Amino acid sequence: MHPDGLQNVAPLRQLGRRERTENFPVALKLLPASHRESLHAVYGYARTVDEFGDSYAGDSTAALRAFSVDLDHIWAGEEPEHPVLRRLRPIVRQHDLPTDPFHHLIQANLQDQTVTRYRTFEDLVGYCRLSADPVGRMVLGVFDVHDPETERLSDLVCTALQLVEHWQDVAEDRHAGRIYLPQDDLTTYGVAETDLDRPQATQQLRDLMMFETARAAKMLDEGAAIVGRLHGWARIAVAGFVAGGQATVRALRRTGGDVLARQAKPSKLATVRLLVKAVAR
Repeated sequence: MHPDGLQNVAPLRQLGRRERTENFPVALKLLPASHRESLHAVYGYARTVDEFGDSYAGDSTAALRAFSVDLDHIWAGEEPEHPVLRRLRPIVRQHDLPTDPFHHLIQANLQDQTVTRYRTFEDLVGYCRLSADPVGRMVLGVFDVHDPETERLSDLVCTALQLVEHWQDVAEDRHAGRIYLPQDDLTTYGVAETDLDRPQATQQLRDLMMFETARAAKMLDEGAAIVGRLHGWARIAVAGFVAGGQATVRALRRTGGDVLARQAKPSKLATVRLLVKAVAR
């Protein structure tokens, strides 16, 4: 059984905070209704897991574990209790989606309950493999794409998207008690954790943010080759992810690294232009 109230926590709310700030819906609106429904089901699952991990009113760890048990009902041929899982169940069955990506997202949110710092960039990327890459695997699965090279490129794109989101939210994450900037990088650039509490970024922090943005951009550029490997609606959907990331990188660069005083928010027009460019290329 779920903890009290678990079934009622934002089951289908606009796909959560991150979908409101990400640019994926720009491409989503272009797809046929059947594809939109499948992707909404997958993305709604991911955002609901995030809600349990970030803003659940009770014991988040218990809620996530209960949700994991309920999730397993799908592959056991049983009806789940949570409405988001009931919406997801026919999509999983139709496309024979594997269980691992779904459980990895829960694992990432369980990790968030106890881990608030990452020592190295490699450690942070390891976290992104749980918190971001599974979403790309789910999206490819909805389009019945399963080849290893396309999945590898998808992982690069999704990790880059997660990184640029972290760099957008440095102040917000700090307020929540989390710092995703690698500890080794803070030390290298001479940035103290308390510098993240300032109204404006120090020059050292600006330099660090520009470095981190460039590193994520390089990963995104490499992963962008995925668009050329896809066809039809899958190409448009994934190009939307890539374009959203590219627009966010540009927005981060416009801040000059001062992500404390300036909001790195890409415009939808910029995203659409990058989407068209990616699809045409």
